[in-house]
Amino acid sequence: MKIVVAITAASGAIYARQLLTSLVESKEVERIAVIYSANARAVVAHEGETMPVSAKIEEYDNDNLFASPASGSARWDAMVVVPSSVGTIGRVASGVSQTLIERAADVMLKERRRLIFVVRETPYSLIHLRNMTSLTEAGAVILPATPSFYSLPKDIEAVCQTVTERITAMLGIEGERYEWGK
Repeated sequence: MKIVVAITAASGAIYARQLLTSLVESKEVERIAVIYSANARAVVAHEGETMPVSAKIEEYDNDNLFASPASGSARWDAMVVVPSSVGTIGRVASGVSQTLIERAADVMLKERRRLIFVVRETPYSLIHLRNMTSLTEAGAVILPATPSFYSLPKDIEAVCQTVTERITAMLGIEGERYEWGK
């Protein structure tokens, strides 16, 4: 499986780190394209996160529209925007593709491949909700960074992991995760 991970400047870099760690550790994932938005690195640093390093990870510049995630013929299987700003959602929902993140998301939609937006914003305005509705109607999945508490998480890492486990489940990646009733 080949997965594109886009990291935007929304708060919640912990979700990106946890997801990348899970993808690197998965035997099902062979390649990971990572794309940072213009201000994402500053947010990652501010939140004290360090992203994993792996031979599986290929980093692409967000200004490089010639990179493989910009083309449907590159056949990336899925894309996760984590954390996703509502600005990114709005631009993708309106068909704007001025950056590699926006173009890669557009490719996922046009090729009918899995596209997940892990929205890290609250509250939502009517404009945000309409943009999320447009993306859902186009085939994307809106997965708010809303943790669950059924598993009785003991710390922030475990709380955030409940969201990360939902992301990997939506990607169809096997792994241990909390299941209600077990």
